[in-house]
Amino acid sequence: MNQKLNVTSDSTKMGFFSPGGSWKYLYVKVSTMDADLEKITVEPDCTGRQLFDTVCRIIGLREIWFFGLQFVNKKGIPCWLQMDKKISKQEVPKQEDGSMHLIFLVKFYPEDVEEELIQDITRHLFFLQIKQSILSMQLYCSAEASVLLASYAVQAIQGDCVESSKLQLSELLPECVIKQYDMTPQMWEERIKRWWINNSGQSREDAEMEYLRVAQDLEMYGIQYYPICNNKETDLTLGVSAQGIGIYKESNRITPRPFFSWSEIKNISFKNKVFNMRTMDKSTITFRAKDISINMSILDLCVGTHNLYLRRRQPDLLEVQQMKAQAKEQRIRRIQEQNRLSREREQRIQAEAERDRHKNEIAAINEQLRNMKEAMKKTEENAHLMAEKARVSEEEALVLSKRASEAEAECQRMKLSQIKRKARDAELWAYRLMHETERHGYDPYLCRAHLYDSEPSWPQDWLSTYVPVPQRYINHHRLVSSSSSGDGGYMQYLDDDPNFTATVTPIIKTQPSLFIKKQALLNCPPPDPSSNQMTPNDLLSLRTEIEKSRADYNEKKKSLQERMTEFRNEIESLKVVDRQSEHDRIHAANLQMGIDKYSTLRKVTFFTLRKTKYEIHSWKTLLIKNIGLLECRRKRCLLC
Repeated sequence: MNQKLNVTSDSTKMGFFSPGGSWKYLYVKVSTMDADLEKITVEPDCTGRQLFDTVCRIIGLREIWFFGLQFVNKKGIPCWLQMDKKISKQEVPKQEDGSMHLIFLVKFYPEDVEEELIQDITRHLFFLQIKQSILSMQLYCSAEASVLLASYAVQAIQGDCVESSKLQLSELLPECVIKQYDMTPQMWEERIKRWWINNSGQSREDAEMEYLRVAQDLEMYGIQYYPICNNKETDLTLGVSAQGIGIYKESNRITPRPFFSWSEIKNISFKNKVFNMRTMDKSTITFRAKDISINMSILDLCVGTHNLYLRRRQPDLLEVQQMKAQAKEQRIRRIQEQNRLSREREQRIQAEAERDRHKNEIAAINEQLRNMKEAMKKTEENAHLMAEKARVSEEEALVLSKRASEAEAECQRMKLSQIKRKARDAELWAYRLMHETERHGYDPYLCRAHLYDSEPSWPQDWLSTYVPVPQRYINHHRLVSSSSSGDGGYMQYLDDDPNFTATVTPIIKTQPSLFIKKQALLNCPPPDPSSNQMTPNDLLSLRTEIEKSRADYNEKKKSLQERMTEFRNEIESLKVVDRQSEHDRIHAANLQMGIDKYSTLRKVTFFTLRKTKYEIHSWKTLLIKNIGLLECRRKRCLLC
């Protein structure tokens, strides 16, 4: 993003003129976490505040009290740009093209990101900077917290989890975490996706806020470190945070020894290259920076952080109230939009499921119809084959019937010839009998006996004429009868065949799915200041809402801690001991002892309150004693 801006000022303040009589402008390049502002043109007498306000107007930032401009001096040490001094009077190095390079970064951190960060752009800049600090290993993060933060980061960047999504581990996990465990990239991706699925449905804003909620519990979150020395020339590290000031050993930036909360610190002064910090118990801690170029940065950071600490404990300014009201309205609109999109997404899913169901039903019906057509085709082929067989059988029956008729006629003819021959034989037998009777004389008894004795023997071939019709003729007759009666049975079979009936379900046409177009939300103008007066009912509802959100956050935080503990135990067996850093060992020891980021602060607060109560009791006792003495003196004076 290229921006050019001229900041005008009184020409009598500076004496830098070009030979032609015009100003000799300065060119400044400002880099933010998501964009670069190329060649901002400023005048030589421009102060750091003017340039800072210009950058904030360009990027549309209103919560300016968290940010600052940083540069790297000629010694390679990062320093903060002083707001009340001219840019030309500060040690900002110039690049080859003559321009100055500054970085727009978070300078002061809030105590609670959820309550103090109002604008979306503020939260987004915090998210990008903390993510970059973790990836560059400037901010120590354990393996289980890194995987959890990576799941929120990929949800904010890519949206809901898709199985085919490819993850760039170098943009999600710090390199030291990947090297500490004997795990393949596929194993890391599988564990990140396992946590990523749980974030389904979260918007980018919600995912970034969850990221910051987890990140603010890290031991080194929000602490800016500077190398210092004490009176004994011992190398130490000074850490400035929203909770207070801690002094660390050079190799241990996790556990401060000691730590002073802002409520204990009475004054911080800088004189003769030495810092003096006075506490409420009137003790003084003296130290100096290793490099004099960072003295003003340390002092400015301490003063600004302490001012924000006091500001949080005072009522919000009118501007902050307006921004919170606008942010609340935008959050409500965003929730309503998310609910609407969620409903439309569910409706689309239901419509797609209904469409798939209808497709499956149509496919099943088509398959059933195809099977029925094949069955009908086979039935028709069988019917044609059986009809052909019936026709052939009928022809054969006709031939056999004709042969049977001819055979029957032949039998009748043979029977008739046999009868004629028998009649002729009977006549011959009768003639013979008469001839025998005439020859022997007529004797009835003799004739009867002769008749019985001379029974004629019939020829064998004559008896054969009375044999029934051969078996093949009988079988042929049965075949013809069955075939003639088979037509009716076959037709009855065709009538009773269920394959000739089919049910066709009408095809239900589905409507095409709706394509949702998300409209961009326009920022509303600031509300009327007179409308921001809060009534007691508003305060009560706000307090109830805050308590409810705090309870939800505590429950969610407890659940996340349990899940992170399970994940830590899961990957503990894959840890490579030789690759553990000093911070890893300190973090593990603190976990075993139950020490977290806020343990030191709680201890300091407890001892401070105890000491304060003791002092109040001592003063009270002394005061009572003095009052008694004064009363005795008064009585003596009255007696005198």
